[in-house]
Amino acid sequence: MKSPILAAAFLSCATLGLAACGDGADEQAETAPEGVPGLTVTNARMVLAPVEGNPAAVYFDLSYDGDRNVALNRAHVEGAGSASLHEYGEWNRQVQMQEMLPLVLTKGTEVKFEPGGKHVMATDVSPELQPGGTTEVTLIVSGGDKTTFEAEIRGPGEER
Repeated sequence: MKSPILAAAFLSCATLGLAACGDGADEQAETAPEGVPGLTVTNARMVLAPVEGNPAAVYFDLSYDGDRNVALNRAHVEGAGSASLHEYGEWNRQVQMQEMLPLVLTKGTEVKFEPGGKHVMATDVSPELQPGGTTEVTLIVSGGDKTTFEAEIRGPGEER
């Protein structure tokens, strides 16, 4: 008789613990210090979609020379309703876009976020973001540390 009660109590505590983890993630990222030691981003650009209302893509070159391993797991794009890390993968013998799993960065890692590969997908892009302008992109790693950089905004059909 005690086992079902103990099991229910344990599940309740575990659920509360998990809920607590999820609630503070965004707050932690907002208050984390700016700059991930050893993380460098170059060649950043945001390419708007040819059809208004469709997602834009952010591409860049990333290198990491930090002393501790971190995992890139989130992104934020100023002027977009949401942003997520995406890549192409094969599922059921078809290549398709999918959300990217956390990307582990170790000393010496170099990764290109480029068309046909890894990228940041920005949805609900503000009409105020226009070709020739810039926007801020923030990459967030495990533990909430973040690096923010400017990305040039390009129109559809411009060099990606």
